[in-house]
Order: sequence, then structure tokens, then C-alpha cells
Amino acid sequence: MEINQSFQPGEVVYIIIRNPHAQDVAHVQQAAVVQDPESHTGLSLFIHETYFPLTEEFAVYQTEEEAEQAYQEAFDSPDTGGETYYG
Repeated sequence: MEINQSFQPGEVVYIIIRNPHAQDVAHVQQAAVVQDPESHTGLSLFIHETYFPLTEEFAVYQTEEEAEQAYQEAFDSPDTGGETYYG
């Protein structure tokens, strides 16, 4: 199934996004699923006043809890002793 078929315009989703200026900094960000303003056939994520094509390149989560869990699994290293890192 294509990722565009999993979501509907108007849905609020959550993604893990990296800071483009500091690749070791990431956080969970809320995004809106919208009709792609350029192609009108696909969907986009609207984040920070910018449209991003909704593709397999984004790990998109239905709930903030799912995104937070994935974030912890990806970025909470064992050597931090379980401390929360807000990078």
C-alpha cells in the first residue's frame, strides 16, 4: 500500500524531524496532512509553514505516543542511563 493511501487530508500526524543545521538534534513534531499544492494528486505534510511530499522517507505516526516511543528507541542510548535527552 502506498503511504498516501494511509492518510486523509486534514489529519494531524507526528513525525521525528531532525534539525537541518545540527544533525544530532531531533524531536517529535506535529504535522498536518494536506492536499499537495503542486501536484493536486498526492498528499503533503505541512510543517513550519512548508510543504513536504508525503513519501516513505518520513516515519509518520498516528499518535504522539507512537512517535515518542519510536524517538526513545532511536535516540535514547543505553549509556545515558535512561535520562531524557532534549538535544
